[in-house]
Formats: sequence, structure tokens, C-alpha cells
Amino acid sequence: MKNLLSAALLLSACAAFAQPKIDVDKQMKLSLQQYKGMLKEFTDTTLFPQSVNPDGTYKKMPSEWWCTGFFGGSLWYLYEYTKDPEMKAAAEKWTMALKKEQYNTGTHDLGFMLYNSFGNGYRLTGNPAYKPIMLKGAESLSTRFNPNVGVIKSWNNFHGYTYPVIIDNMMNLEFLFWAAKTSGNKKFYDISVTHADNTLKNHFRPDYSSIHVLCYDSVGNVIARKTAQGYSDESAWARGQAWGLYGYVVMYRETKDKKYLDQAVHIADFFTHHPNMPKDKVPYWDFNSPAIPNDVRDASSAAIAASALLELSGYVKGEKSKAYFAFAEEVLQNLSKPEYFASSDNHNFLLKHSTGHKPANSEIDTPIVYADYYYLEGLLRYDKLTRKK
Repeated sequence: MKNLLSAALLLSACAAFAQPKIDVDKQMKLSLQQYKGMLKEFTDTTLFPQSVNPDGTYKKMPSEWWCTGFFGGSLWYLYEYTKDPEMKAAAEKWTMALKKEQYNTGTHDLGFMLYNSFGNGYRLTGNPAYKPIMLKGAESLSTRFNPNVGVIKSWNNFHGYTYPVIIDNMMNLEFLFWAAKTSGNKKFYDISVTHADNTLKNHFRPDYSSIHVLCYDSVGNVIARKTAQGYSDESAWARGQAWGLYGYVVMYRETKDKKYLDQAVHIADFFTHHPNMPKDKVPYWDFNSPAIPNDVRDASSAAIAASALLELSGYVKGEKSKAYFAFAEEVLQNLSKPEYFASSDNHNFLLKHSTGHKPANSEIDTPIVYADYYYLEGLLRYDKLTRKK
């Protein structure tokens, strides 16, 4: 009888842990209506929704802008959940609008641009037209890797430095892993591992916070450690911490190398336990901003981290797993409340209060397209995890 009672209590505890606290169906349906409104505003597929300008007009960007794949990706996520044929047609339209970017060798962001759009479309539909476009895009991305330096170059120049690498670059490795598996060309796998290894070695401080920009010389020596979008060279720019977390979760998924899991755990612990993390777990734009607690938030970094933590919760055990799941759940709960989530207005974007580039006075306390993408991804991951109970 005692053993039966213990088993019953264990089952009850597991059920409580998995009981959904977010109405994913409601949020997805509200999101669907928002993006249907967005589609009415955007009919010219040469200009993609990015954000909202200070004067209240849409900020629209051409296809070569690094964020353009997030719109099609969000449409695919909405189609994945709702099966709405309008979303599928729109996702196909806005995905193919990026076709020419497969030849773009001038950016490291082809994972964001092509994998979020074509990749999700291929995963959901198997459309054979998408595969060669992505493989060509992966080849274009790989041209930015110099084996003498050992990392993928981010920008062509940064304040006179000619080989800058940003932590954001970790997010594009998932695209190369897909290309390696699909093409059988191990080059793409090797580039990802080499880049991740050198980033792990050079890009993190002893507390596992991430530097934003590393500047390398021609043989792989780090000659400067800088920031572009953070408060200072020494600060922890919030979205950069989320990019690094997400990137090393992907690295563990694709390689099963424990050093990447360990790194993801270290970054997750830095992020989730930071003393400047607000009560609602939507971080300030930089963890070290001297204006805290009177500074702007970045909902995008919260959404990115929540999505990553949900996946990470499946790779660790015990209390760690529960803690990461609970943190992500609370983030998504708060992002789903009226303070952050717009069920109307907000120029048809989903999330409010993101910050893009505060030092440049650009996209401050505003909706941004990639915040919506990772919010939707987080909801989908949360739904799948809680349905397992």
C-alpha cells in the first residue's frame, strides 16, 4: 500500500508539473488575427515588416535585411498550429520573396533569413523547390568562414577591425547542420563545430556572460573585445545572452557533445539568476545598464531565452529541468498578458516592449518582428511539452 501511495503521489506531482498554465490555443488564435491584419498592410513582397517607426508608421526593410526571414517563419508557425490555408499561402508567398538571398555572400545572417522561412516551410510541406535554395544559401554562408581564423565573419568592418564576429552568429549554425545532413557534405558540420568551439573559448567571460563583438586578426587571435548594441564593452547585452544560450542548446542537440550542454547550462544559469532580472523575467535591454530599474525592457530576449530553455529542459534532469521549464513558462505567461501581448492595435505585431539597438537610438521600446517569431516558437514548444503529460 505504501508503494502504491508513493507511486500515486509521484504521478500527481508529474501531472502538476506538466499542467499547462498558458492557454496556447487562445494565444495562437489571437496571434493569427494580428498577422491577418499585418498581411492586409503588406502586399509588396519587396518590403518586409520589421518594426514601428517613432512616428507610428511601419518600418519596412528590403529582402537583404537580416530580419526578413522572421516574417515568413512566423507565418509558418501560425500555419503549423492553426492549419489555416490563408497562413500557408502567405507563408509560401513571403518565403519565396527571399529566394534571391540564397546568393548573398555579404551577410552571416542567412540562417535567420533562409532557414527560418524556407526551413520551416520545408519541414512542414516538403516542398522540393525549397531544398536547392537552402543548400545554395548554406554554401553562400560558408564562404564567410576562414579556416585560418576559425570563425564565420559577421560584418566586413567594425570600427576599422576587418574580422568582427558577434555572438548572434551562433544562431546561424543550425542552418549549416541541416545542410550537412541534407547534402552529405561534412564541410558544413565542421564549420559549425569549429565556429562554436572558438566562440566557446573566446566569447565568454568567467561568469559565462557573453561579449557582443570579438575582433580577430588574420590567424585567429582576438585583438579586441567590443560591443555594438550593448551598454558597454564590459556589459551583458540581454539579447546577446539569449543568442548564446539558444546557440549552444542547438549545438548540443546536433552533436550530443556534453561540452555544449555544459555551456548552455552555464549561460542559462547566468541569465535566469541574474540579480538585475526583473520580477516578471523580461530583462532590461542590458543587464548592466546604470539606469536600471528605470530603463527599457527587451521582450525579444525573453522570448528567445524562453524557447531555448524549453528545449534545454529536455536535455537536463531533476531540479534543473524543472527550473528551466518553470522559468520559460513564467516568461511566456507574462509575455501573453496585456502588458506585453497585443490582441489588437500594436500595428498588428504581437509583442510590445522590445529594444533593438539602443546605443544607435534605433527600435527602442517597440514591437520587433523577431520577438514575435520566438514567442510563437516558444508557444509551440510549450504546447508539445505539456501535451506529453
